[in-house]
Amino acid sequence: MAHPPGQPAGQSQFPNPYGHQLPYPQPIRQDYDNDSPTVSPYTSTTRLAGNQPYYEQNHYGGRDSAPPSDAGHGTPSYAPSINSQTSQPFGSPFLDPGQGVHPYPAWSPDRQIPISMEEIEDIFLDLTQKFGFQRDSMRNMFDFLMACLDSRASRMSPHQALLTLHADYIGGQHANYRKWYFAAQLNLDDAVGQSQNPGLQRLKSVRGGSVKTAGSKHLDSALNRWRNAMNNMSQYDRLRQIALYLLCWGEAGNVRFVPECLCFIFKCADDYYRSPECQNTVEPVEEGLYLRTIIKPLYKFMRDQGYEVVDGKFVRREKDHDQIIGYDDINQLFWYPEGLARIVLDNNTRLVDLAPAKRYLNLRRVDWSRVFFKTYYEKRSIAHLLVNFNRVWILHVATYWFYTAYNSPKVYTPPNMQNPTAAMTWTATALGGAVSTLIMIFATIAEFMYIPTTWNNASHLTTRLVFLLVILALTGGPTVYIAWVGSQPTTNSQIPLIVGIVQFFISVVATIAFGLFPSGRMFGDRVAGKSRKYMASQTFTASYPELPSSARTASIMLWLLVFGCKFSESYFFLTSSFSSPIAVMAQTTVQNCSDKIFGKALCSNQVLFTLAIMYIMDLILFFLDTYLWYVIWVVVFSVGRSFGLGLSIWTPWKDVYTRVPKRIYAKLLATADMEVKYKPKVLVSQIWNAIIISMYREHLLSIDHVQRLLYHQVDGPDGKRVLRAPPFFTNQSITKYKGVFFPSDGEAERRISFFASSLTTALPEPLPVDAMPTFTVLVPHYSEKILLSLREIIREEDQSTRVTLLEYLKQLHPVEWDNFVKDTKILAEESDTIDGPSLVNEKQSSKTDDLPFYCIGFKTSSPEYTLRTRIWASLRAQTLYRTVSGMMNYAKAIKLLYRVENPDIVSMFGGNTEKLERELERMSKRKFKFAISMQRYAKFNKEEHENAEFLLRAYPDLQIAYLDEEAGSKGSDPRLFSVLIDGHSDFDERTGKRKPKFRIELPGNPILGDGKSDNQNHAIIFYRGEYLQLIDANQDNYLEECLKIRNILGEFEEYSVSAQSPYAQWGHKEFKKAPVAIVGTREYIFSENIGVLGDVAAGKEQTFGTMTARALAWIGGKLHYGHPDFLNAIFMTTRGGVSKAQKGLHLNEDIFAGMNAFGRGGRIKHSEYYQCGKGRDLGFGTILNFQTKIGTGMGEQMLSREYYYLGTQLPVDRFLTFYYGHPGFHINNILVIYSIQVFMVTLLYIGTLNKQLAICQVDSQGNVVGGQQATGCYNLVPVFDWIKRCIVSIFMVFFIAFLPLFLQELVERGTGKALLRLGKHFLSLSPIFEVFSTQIYSQAILSNLTFGGARYIATGRGFATTRLSFSILYSRFAGPSIYVGMRNLLLLLYASLAIWMPHLIYFWFSVMSLCIAPFVFNPHQFSFADFIIDYREFLRWMSRGNSRTKASSWYGYCRLSRTMITGYKKKKLGHPSEKLSGDVPRAPWRAVIFSEIVWPICIATIFVVAYMFVKSFPNANGDPNPSALIRIGIIAIGPMVWNATVLLSLFFISLFLGPIFEKWTRFASVIAALAHFLALIGIISFFEFFWFLELWDASHAVLGVIAIVAIQRAVMKILISVFLSREFKHDETNRAWWSGKWYGRGLGNSAMSQPAREFIVKIVEMSLWTSDFLLGHILLIILTVPVFIPFVDKLHSTMLFWLRPSKQIRAPLYSTKQKRQRRWIIVKYSLLYIIVVSGLAALLVLRTSHSASNHGTRVLTCVLSQHQCTVNTSHLTARYVRASNGRFIAYPRS
Repeated sequence: MAHPPGQPAGQSQFPNPYGHQLPYPQPIRQDYDNDSPTVSPYTSTTRLAGNQPYYEQNHYGGRDSAPPSDAGHGTPSYAPSINSQTSQPFGSPFLDPGQGVHPYPAWSPDRQIPISMEEIEDIFLDLTQKFGFQRDSMRNMFDFLMACLDSRASRMSPHQALLTLHADYIGGQHANYRKWYFAAQLNLDDAVGQSQNPGLQRLKSVRGGSVKTAGSKHLDSALNRWRNAMNNMSQYDRLRQIALYLLCWGEAGNVRFVPECLCFIFKCADDYYRSPECQNTVEPVEEGLYLRTIIKPLYKFMRDQGYEVVDGKFVRREKDHDQIIGYDDINQLFWYPEGLARIVLDNNTRLVDLAPAKRYLNLRRVDWSRVFFKTYYEKRSIAHLLVNFNRVWILHVATYWFYTAYNSPKVYTPPNMQNPTAAMTWTATALGGAVSTLIMIFATIAEFMYIPTTWNNASHLTTRLVFLLVILALTGGPTVYIAWVGSQPTTNSQIPLIVGIVQFFISVVATIAFGLFPSGRMFGDRVAGKSRKYMASQTFTASYPELPSSARTASIMLWLLVFGCKFSESYFFLTSSFSSPIAVMAQTTVQNCSDKIFGKALCSNQVLFTLAIMYIMDLILFFLDTYLWYVIWVVVFSVGRSFGLGLSIWTPWKDVYTRVPKRIYAKLLATADMEVKYKPKVLVSQIWNAIIISMYREHLLSIDHVQRLLYHQVDGPDGKRVLRAPPFFTNQSITKYKGVFFPSDGEAERRISFFASSLTTALPEPLPVDAMPTFTVLVPHYSEKILLSLREIIREEDQSTRVTLLEYLKQLHPVEWDNFVKDTKILAEESDTIDGPSLVNEKQSSKTDDLPFYCIGFKTSSPEYTLRTRIWASLRAQTLYRTVSGMMNYAKAIKLLYRVENPDIVSMFGGNTEKLERELERMSKRKFKFAISMQRYAKFNKEEHENAEFLLRAYPDLQIAYLDEEAGSKGSDPRLFSVLIDGHSDFDERTGKRKPKFRIELPGNPILGDGKSDNQNHAIIFYRGEYLQLIDANQDNYLEECLKIRNILGEFEEYSVSAQSPYAQWGHKEFKKAPVAIVGTREYIFSENIGVLGDVAAGKEQTFGTMTARALAWIGGKLHYGHPDFLNAIFMTTRGGVSKAQKGLHLNEDIFAGMNAFGRGGRIKHSEYYQCGKGRDLGFGTILNFQTKIGTGMGEQMLSREYYYLGTQLPVDRFLTFYYGHPGFHINNILVIYSIQVFMVTLLYIGTLNKQLAICQVDSQGNVVGGQQATGCYNLVPVFDWIKRCIVSIFMVFFIAFLPLFLQELVERGTGKALLRLGKHFLSLSPIFEVFSTQIYSQAILSNLTFGGARYIATGRGFATTRLSFSILYSRFAGPSIYVGMRNLLLLLYASLAIWMPHLIYFWFSVMSLCIAPFVFNPHQFSFADFIIDYREFLRWMSRGNSRTKASSWYGYCRLSRTMITGYKKKKLGHPSEKLSGDVPRAPWRAVIFSEIVWPICIATIFVVAYMFVKSFPNANGDPNPSALIRIGIIAIGPMVWNATVLLSLFFISLFLGPIFEKWTRFASVIAALAHFLALIGIISFFEFFWFLELWDASHAVLGVIAIVAIQRAVMKILISVFLSREFKHDETNRAWWSGKWYGRGLGNSAMSQPAREFIVKIVEMSLWTSDFLLGHILLIILTVPVFIPFVDKLHSTMLFWLRPSKQIRAPLYSTKQKRQRRWIIVKYSLLYIIVVSGLAALLVLRTSHSASNHGTRVLTCVLSQHQCTVNTSHLTARYVRASNGRFIAYPRS
C-alpha cells in the first residue's frame, strides 16, 4: 500500500509547493487503542497528512506515525483524521483481512481497485500544485471522493463504482456537465479547432439557414463522439476529472449556486490542464490562487448586486428583484453560445476567441460587471398570474362566456325585437373565442415586460402576437358584421347565420387549443422544438421526467373528472339558474328618479350596474367551483391510492399487529444475502426488544408495559432455553390491549401502530449493512434553542404565559413525566444506598420526600439531576438537542442491523463487548454522518457554547460546520472560513477552542440571502456519501423509523446498477431512466395535541404533507417541501445545490430546489412508510406569522422564472396538477375573500333596489300575479333566489376545506376518531379560524405582489397558553384583517336592513370572523379582570409616544404601516434607532398608483353611486332631495378640514409656548391629548349631523356611512402616497410637532421642510386615530357580551386547549400588593368603560326609537282603515293597495 521508502511522491520534477521537500511518512497504522499523546491533531490516516497542512505555524508533536500499541487494551482515543469517520485502525488484528486494514474498506488493494489510494492522493496533490487550491480544501475533497467511492464500491465492483461516479459528475446521460456542454454548443467550438475563429463560427451555426438541417445530424454524431471519448478515457483520467471538478466546486462558495458557471470554470481548467503549457510548469503555484483570481471576482459581483458599503459597513441596496442581477441571471449567461460570447477581457478581446487551453489563465482578466445582464425581470405585478397561468384563465373565463352569453339572450336583443335572431345568439356565444384570444394577447404583451428583448428568446413572442391578432379577427370580426346586418331593416339572408355558426366553431377550436397547449409551445416550440436555439432552455427548464403510463393515465383521468364534473355542475347550478335574473334585469330601467347633478344618467341604470356586479360574482363562483371539485377528486384518488398501497385502518388491527414479527423479518432485514444460522424469531426479537427498550428510555413506557412487550427467554419443555413471544403478538383482543401494553392514546401507541401499519406496504428490498450507501443528515442551525436551561424551564416567561414551561410540558405529557419521576427516584435511592442507609421513619417521609420529584424532577440540585430534568424537557420542546438525539438513532439502527444480520461477528469476538462495540461503531461511522451547519457557532455566548459542547460530548461523531471570521489586513474585508469540528477534535491549549479538522477560506461573507440556504451551502462541502437528508432544527426521529433507512435509500433505484459501462456501445441504454432526485416522506406534527390551533396546524400539514402529496407524487406533481426529504446529493449539488438563495425572492428556498430538480429532469417521489417528527407553531400569533411567511413566499414564487417556465411549458394535465397543488391553493384563497367582498357589494346594490322600488308579488310558480302591471312594480324575485344560491355556493367552498382532514382521519384512524376530531374542531370554532387564516394568506400574497417586503419571519415557537393584550392583537391584525372585516360588516348591516333572509346568518358568521378571530383564540380573553386591564392598556397604547419614544404605541404602529408606501430615508443620520439595515425597499410607483390611488377611488365611486340612487327619489312631500353628492362630500371631508384647523392652531400655540414650558416634560402630551380629543369630538359631531340630515333612517344612514368611509379612505391613501416624502427612522418629528421644539432634533437641512410634511401626516393621523379609537371600542363592545356568561373563562379554555377544567392550567398567583393594585385598576377602568360605552350608545339610540315607532303607527292605521291609502314616511311616499289575498302591496307614488 505504501510507496517504496525512497521514492518521493508525485512527479519528481516538481518541487514541493510549500517550500521544503518532505519525504512522505509511512501511512499511519494505528489501532483503536492508541492513546499516544504525540499524534498531531492534523495527522490523517492517509498520506496527505505528510504535507504540513494549513496551520504551518503550530508545531505540535511528531508528525510520524505513532508506535503501534498493543491492541485491545487501554481506552480508545481516535486519531483525528481527515474526518472522524476515517479514524479506523489500520491493522486491527481481529477483523477479516479485507475490512479493517483500510479507512475506506471497499476501496482496499485486495478488491482489484482500478487506481490505488496513493495514486489518488498524487492526483489531488498535483492538481493543487497546478491550480493553487487550498490545502485543507484538497484534504476535504480527497476524503469526500474516497467516501463516495467507498460507498459505491461496497455494492458494486470498484471499477464500476468509478465509472458510474464519472458518469454522474462528468460524462453520463444525466450528468449536468454533459448536458451543459451540448446546450451551450461547445461541441462545435471544440470541433472547429483553433485554426478558424471558433466564436464567430459558432454564432453562425445558430443563425444560419443552411447549417440548420445538418445541425441535428451533427448533434447525433457529436453525442456519439462524446460517448466514444468517454469510453476510451483511462480510469486515471476519469478520476482526475472528478477530482478537478470537486476541487473547483469545493472552494466555489456562493458560486455553487450557479452550476453552469461552475461547469464553464471546470471546462476552462480542464482544457488548461491538458495543454502542454500546464504540463510543463515546474513551479507549483501559490496556495489560494484559485480562490483569489477565479472565485472572488465572481463573488464580489454577486455581493455588490445586493449590498453597498456605507461607513465601512455593508448595507442592503434598496433594489427590487428586477434591478438585481441574481444567481439565475448570472447562470443563464452560460447557457447560450451568445452568452459566452459576451465574456470580454480587459483589452476587449472575447474570451471565446482564445484557444480553449488559454482561457483559464485569462479568466482572471474578465471584468464581470460588463458581462452579466438580466435574463428575466421579476417585476412586481399581478400580470405574472396572467402569463404563467393563462390556461387557467382561458379554461374558466372563456367557458364562462360561452355558458353565460348563451343564457343571457335578453342582454343583446335589439330594442325593436322580442328575442335575438339565431345568428345573434351564435355570434354572441362565439365571442368566447375572442375572449380567450384576448387573454392570450394580453399574456403575450405582459411576457414582453418580463423577457429582455435583447435576448435571443424574445423573437417567438412577436411571431405569436401576429398570429393571435389574426385569430382575434377571425373570432371577433364576424360579430361586427352580424350586428350590422341585424340592425338593417328586414333581411332574410341565411349568410349571417352561417357566418355565426362558422365563427362559433372556430372559437371553440381556438379556446380548446389555447386552453390545452402551453404558450411556450405555440408558434415556435421552446419545449420540443428541434432547433438548436431552444436547446438550452429545453435542457435546463423543460427536461420534465416522463411519467409511467399508469400514472400518466391517472393524471389525465383526474383532470377529465375534475373538469367534467365542474363544467356540468357549474352549467346547471350557476349558469342556467342565473338566466332568469338576467332576463328580468336586462331590460329594466328605473322610472321616476332624478339627481340634482347627474339627472337620470346614473339612477335609471342602477339595475344594469347591479347586473354587471352579479356577472362578476358569478364568474368568481365559477372559479371556486373548480377548486372544490379538485379537492374532492384528489382526496378520492389519494384514498384509493392508499388502499392500493395497503395503508388503511380498515385492514383488521389484529392482523396488523400479529404479523409485525414476520414483516420485520421479511422487509427490514436483508435476509436474502444471509445464510440463516439462527431462527428468524431470534433475529426479530433483537430488533423488537431494541425498539421497546428505546421507548422505555424515552419514558414513553413504564416498566410493566415493557415486560408485556418484550421477547423473554424462558425454560422450554425439554429444559432448553427458548424465546417466548410477547403476549402483544399472540393474544390480541382489540378492547383489551389499550391500557395493558401501552398507555392509551399516548406517543408509544401512535409510534407502534404507525410502525406496524407502515410495514403493510411494499418496501424496496434492503442491502446488507456493509453494502448500503453512505448518507449524511444536514441540519442548518441559526439561533434555535440547543438545550433548555433550568431557568427557562422553571421560571415563567412573563405574566401573560401564566405557567412555567415545565408545568406546561407536564400537563401535555403526564404519563411520561410519571415514568421519568419513577426512574429518577430509583436513581436517587441507588445513590443514597451508596452514601449510606437512611434512618428516618420511611413511611411518613416518603410522601413529602417525593414532592420535589413530582414538582421539578429532582431533590438535590447536583448537576446530574438537574441535567436530567433539562433533557426531559428539551426532548419535548422544539430544541436542537431533540433533533440531534432523534437523528442519532440512525447510528443505533445501523449498529443494531449490522449485529443482527452478522451473528458470526458477535461470535468472533467471543464476549469481548468492548471490541464488538468498536466494530459496530466503525460500521455506523462509515455509513452515516451527521453535520450541523451552525452559522453562529463562533459568536455563541457562554451558555450556547456549553450546550454545543454538551452535544459534542454526548455524540462525539456529530460534526459542526461553522463560519469563522478573521480581521483582514487594514482596509480590507475580513476573511471568512468554513470550519469543521467534531467531538473527537482536540482542544487548543492557547484558545481553549477545539482544533478544526478543516478550515477552508471563503471568497467573502457567504450570507447574502435570507440565511438558511447560504448556511446550508457553506456546509455542503462537508457532507459525505451519496444521499443527503435535510432536516430542520425542530424535528425528531425514532429508532423504529431509522431501521427503514436502507429501504428509503432503495427508493433512489440505484441499488442494482447494470454491470454495463454507461459509455459502452449499448450500455448507455440501460442508464436511460430519469434519476430520482428527491424522495419525500411523511411528517408527524408532534405538537398536534395542544388544543384546537395546534390541531388545525397539524391537520393542514397532515393533509398537505401526506394526503395531497400521496396523490401528487403519483401523478408527477409533487415538489420538494424541505422537511424530512432525502436528496440525491450528486444530482442536486451539480445543479445549484439543495436550495436557492437570492434574498427575498427565494424565501421558501426549498420549493425552488424542487422546481429546479423537476425542470432539469429529476424525478420526485413520495414514500408513505417512513415519518419524521416535526414541531409546528402553537400560539395564534405564531401560526399566523407562519402563514404570512408562506403567503409572502408564495407571492415571491409568482414572480420567479421557475413559475414562468412551469406555467408556460408543462403539458396541460401536469400543468393543472402543478397549479392546483401549489399557487392555485393561494389564488383560491384570494378568490374566496374576493367572493365575500364582491358579494357584499352585490347585496348592497340589490338592497338599494329592494328598498326603493315596489317589488311585484309572484305566485308559487314564480309568475307575477296579475293586475300589477299598471302599478309599475319590478319583478326581482328571481334575483333573491339567485342570492340564496350564491350563499350556498360560498358555504360549500368553505365547508369542503374540512373534507380532506376528515377522510384522512377516516382512512388512518377509523370512523369514530374522524367524527370525534371533526366534532371537536367545530365545537372549538375552528371555522372562524379558517376564514381568518384565508384572509391572512390572501392579504400576504397581494401585499407582497404590490409592495414586496418578503422576509424570513422567525416564526417563533410560542406557548399555546400565552395571552396577548388587546392592543397587541389589534395592532398586529388591524391591517391584514380587522379593517376589511369592519368595512364588510357595515355592508352586511345595510344588506340585512334592506333584504333580510335567514341565509345571511352564515355571512354574519364569516365577516365577524375577520374581526374577532384573534380575540376568540386568545387564551383567557373573557376573564373579566384581564379584560378591563386590557382596556386600560388599550387606552394607554392609543395615547402614548408623544412626549417621549415608546416601544409600543399607536403612533409607532401607524408610522410603520405607512412606511410600506413611503419607504425610509436613505441617509444615515447616526441616530440610535436606525439599526435596520435590511429595510423594505419603497414600493414602485406603478404599484402604488393602482393599489393606493385608482382602486380606492373606484371603490368610493361604487358606494357613492349606490347612495345617490337611494337619494334620487322624491322625499315625503314629493319634493326632490338636495344633492346627495354634495351632502356626502361635506360629511366626508368635513372632519379632515376640522382636524387641519385644530392642528394649525395648536402648531402655533406649541411653537410659542413650547420653549417657555421646556422644563415641563408633559407639555407635548397635553397638546397631543387636546388635539386627539378635539378630533374625536369633530368626527362624532359630523356623524350626528348626518344622522339628523337622514332623519334617523337607519338603513340610509348606514349606506351613507359606507360611502363616507370609502371617501375618507381614498383621500387618506392619496395624501400618504402622493404627498409624503420618505420617513425618518426615528420619531423626532412627531415629538417636535407637539412640543414645538424643532431644533436639536438631528433633522439637518430638513428642519424647514419637515413641519409641512408633518402637517399632512398629522391630518391623516388624526382621522386614523379617531377611527381606530372608535373601532377598538366597537370590538370591545362585541367582546363584552361573552364576558357575562357564567364560567366563560373555564369554557373558553376547554374549547382552546381541549383540557377538562380540572386539568387546566391554574390562574396566576399574585402577591397581596399586586392584588390590591389590580382591584383598584379594575374598579377605576370598569367605571370609565361603562361611561364611554354608554356615551357612544346614547348617540345612536337617541332618535332611532322615535323614528321607528312613528313610521310604524302611520302604516298600521292606514291598513286598518280602508282598501287603499297613501302614507308619507320619512324615506318614501308610498301607495298601499289591498290585493285579492288581503295583503297590502306598496307602490311608489308617481
